[in-house]
Amino acid sequence: MSLERSIDTFLRHVAIERGLSENTVAAYSRDLTRYREWLEGISVEEFPRVTSAHIVAFLRSLTQNAEKPLSPTSVARVLSSVRSLHRFLLEERVVEIDVAKDVKPPRQPDRLPKAITIAQVEALLETASGDSPQAIRDRALLELLYATGARVSEVCALNVDDVVDTDIVRLTGKGNKQRIVPIGSYARAALDTYLVRVRPALSARGAATPALFLGLRGQRVSRQNAWLIIKAAADRAGLSEHVSPHTLRHSFATHLLQGGADVRVVQELLGHASVATTQIYTLVTADTLRDMYTQAHPRARADS
Repeated sequence: MSLERSIDTFLRHVAIERGLSENTVAAYSRDLTRYREWLEGISVEEFPRVTSAHIVAFLRSLTQNAEKPLSPTSVARVLSSVRSLHRFLLEERVVEIDVAKDVKPPRQPDRLPKAITIAQVEALLETASGDSPQAIRDRALLELLYATGARVSEVCALNVDDVVDTDIVRLTGKGNKQRIVPIGSYARAALDTYLVRVRPALSARGAATPALFLGLRGQRVSRQNAWLIIKAAADRAGLSEHVSPHTLRHSFATHLLQGGADVRVVQELLGHASVATTQIYTLVTADTLRDMYTQAHPRARADS
């Protein structure tokens, strides 16, 4: 069976028998067409002749393409498509061994979290100043995000009863794991103002709900609503950096470590299952220290 016919059979299988979406099937088709063309280019015309070494060489070619090299993430996606194909060919007895099973994707580079400076956080928060119900709510939400390092989904899921005390909030993270996180005076003041002056009126506009943060119609604020609140605040603050819903969480962790907090404490506050995840933030602070040292020390650079 030719390469093209084998791939067409696989694509029909995932589209009809597995019922995958058109977009997913199209992605498979693009990846496997690239794979087929590469194999044909080295005169491999049927899949029983393909070896693990061929697949490794194919992946390497994707990263070394002079016109448009693929990122490690994209190469890993292509490999996933190739693995699915070879697993199918083994099940259909087109091949006798799955040569793609043990091929490893290229190592993903560590992605350093994007954090903004303390001054930029303050500028972001100040854009939510005002006496309107929306401004007071937005200020409380933004202050709480930065004060706790919570995920946006965690803050949107908060109920009034989760504000355990005036300076403690109970967050429910991944796997329904709960953690207690303290909140500072600025967030506490903003939250108190919202709870006293705004939430009762918003609650009266909709059905009874225990949600802490409410929309203007009395419904729970959604993650999309929260994202729009953050984006609008970033636009008003004139921040050139890309500010995402995770930016305040990243900034919370980075600023704590810069201030001398123990990484294990930050791990607990963030709700990370592994300290290794939290330690990524130490790379950010180390980079900052290195940059400051290079700029300030008289003998840090040869051209000084």
